[in-house]
Amino acid sequence: MFEYKKEDSFWLVWFYRTLLFVFLAVILGRTLELQVIKGEYYRTLAKNNSLRRVLISAERGKILARGGEVLATSLSVDKFVVFDPHLGYIKTEKGDDVDLNNAEKIIEWQRHYPLSEKAAHITGYVSEVFTEELGKSYDYCKTLGLLKSGDIIGRGGLEQYYDCLLRGKDGELLIEVDTRGEKVRLLGKKEPQKGKDLKTTVDYKLQEQVSSLFKDLKGAVVVTDKNGEILAFYSSPSFDPNTFILKDTKKLESILKDKNQPLFNRVVAGIYHPGSVFKPLISVAALEEGKVDRNFRYLDTGQVTIETPYGLFSYRNWYFTQYGRTEGEINLTRALARSTDTFFYKVGELLGIENIVAWSRKFGLDKKTGVDIVGEVEGLVPTPAWKLKEKGESWFLGNTYHFSIGQGDLSTTVIGINTAIAAIANGGKLCRPHFVGELGCRDLGIRKESLELVREGMIGACSPGGTGSTFFDFPIRVACKTGTAETGKKETNHAWFTFFAPTDDPQIVATVFVEEGGEGSRVAGPIARKIADFWFSEKTAQ
Repeated sequence: MFEYKKEDSFWLVWFYRTLLFVFLAVILGRTLELQVIKGEYYRTLAKNNSLRRVLISAERGKILARGGEVLATSLSVDKFVVFDPHLGYIKTEKGDDVDLNNAEKIIEWQRHYPLSEKAAHITGYVSEVFTEELGKSYDYCKTLGLLKSGDIIGRGGLEQYYDCLLRGKDGELLIEVDTRGEKVRLLGKKEPQKGKDLKTTVDYKLQEQVSSLFKDLKGAVVVTDKNGEILAFYSSPSFDPNTFILKDTKKLESILKDKNQPLFNRVVAGIYHPGSVFKPLISVAALEEGKVDRNFRYLDTGQVTIETPYGLFSYRNWYFTQYGRTEGEINLTRALARSTDTFFYKVGELLGIENIVAWSRKFGLDKKTGVDIVGEVEGLVPTPAWKLKEKGESWFLGNTYHFSIGQGDLSTTVIGINTAIAAIANGGKLCRPHFVGELGCRDLGIRKESLELVREGMIGACSPGGTGSTFFDFPIRVACKTGTAETGKKETNHAWFTFFAPTDDPQIVATVFVEEGGEGSRVAGPIARKIADFWFSEKTAQ
């Protein structure tokens, strides 16, 4: 057993006393050195010299396509930090006027977008913080602290949405300068930390192809897989994000003053009447609510006339208006293939406005899809209460008719329509469209029989006798829907075309929108066909 001895305690006490004495002696010696021996030196240094902290910006992470191709990168630029008594310091490229003895070499980074305008609304761009942003911290990137002068941050697109991930952490130089502002020596250097790379779902070659299809047209295209992975995303007109980096004043002014608004992202930020591309959704609603089935028949006479306290009102079918002809007796699949307005007027009447609103909301048309890019807006699903509040008017049956064919006050985003159509393609799951991240889907609980019947009608639309004539000779079976939406301007319509293929196991879901373009099948249809041609033939052959 251990036996405690008094001598042990005595020895430990003296050991700790000696240790404390040595520690105090070191502290006292250092204090004497600083205040007495070198005191005059440091007082002179403090009086005559000062320190300069020089920001070294971090290399921003790359934005990559799914195959590793570069959508956004950073190019290194050699810079020299020159010290000035009035300005503190300036960063400049090497020149004959740079005194290397009064300068420190650092590496700065300049953002570069290889696809320029072809992917501008995907990438966004970067710029230095504005004066009014100094000292602020954005919710999406609080980990990097308050914004300071010289910080480079994302503006729009993925650059802004994933700014915190891409930015990295800046470094700095600590420089001693004399009273004339000239460098005395480098006291220390903190290396910057590069931002993380961002790998997206974008198909590089498809993005290039899609961006080439909108010559002199305003509009938008989004192509996804059936579960929301974004393969291509384009808004027209576009802009070159490199212009903001190079600070080309004339080009910047041209972009900002362009009446066609090239900075406006029509895929997620524009809301438009969807027209007949809404009809597959109203068809699902009618089937699920038991208002129609496979055996339901309707006799098209070209128009529906209703009597109101304000007189008789007629609502016509496009086929009757343009050609004076009628469809005769038709079922749901034929009505979808032929886009028969009168059929859907009756379906809307059978459903009732409450069910139409409920199913529009179920498909997410009144909400943001949640796509991981900045600038998305909500669609508008009108209700009787909304109309009374906003317009001071009651809801009439005619409003229900218009709603049933995607007109009236119903307004959606292009990405919202594509997401809803993808739910029909994938078996009834509403999936969040995304560039980065994991799959996020919600089952809408739609019966398999309802989806099969709607798909059958959409296949008919892209088959001989349907409205999607550009796909009649396509070698793969396609399900589609055309749309020609009135804008409120005389003889001015939005052109829509949405499709998915192959129908048995869809690889792509695409929606084409041409703003004030005219007839959907004639204007948007050929663009959709070129997308399908590229995906199923040219891209496969590469």
